[in-house]
Amino acid sequence: MTDAKRFPKLDDKAALEEGDIFAPVFDAHGLLPVIVTAAETGEVLMFAHMNDEALARTIDTGEAHFWSRSRNALWRKGETSGNTLRVVEIRTDCDQDVLWLTAEMTGAGACCHTGRLSCFYRAVPFGAGAGGKLVMVHAERHFDPDAIYGGPSKTKL
Repeated sequence: MTDAKRFPKLDDKAALEEGDIFAPVFDAHGLLPVIVTAAETGEVLMFAHMNDEALARTIDTGEAHFWSRSRNALWRKGETSGNTLRVVEIRTDCDQDVLWLTAEMTGAGACCHTGRLSCFYRAVPFGAGAGGKLVMVHAERHFDPDAIYGGPSKTKL
């Protein structure tokens, strides 16, 4: 759950949406969705969640920290791969329940655990003739995930 000492809770909608107090609204699981884009290009790099500790560490250190729902653990982006995210700016949406991080990548210049620049490397075609097959976009790998994470079974989030 969120730590009231770290992040205040605002019950006043106007203060939440128009005020200058940062009061992130965590969901029932204590999580906040986060979109990360590249500072240089604006490309979407990844989507993840933060709990209050991950958010506090990100603010304190300037490096992106997240909460892994699958591992049920706090993690610093790049702690295994060396591909960290240095935060340039953090923005919150109108009702403070989503964050947008603009960041610079370090290491191999890849954000995705598959070795690719972005986690969004496949496009979903749409329209009558789409056929349901994904189209690869920016699919080149910047590093070998098996070498970093120890094999195909270890590359899960």
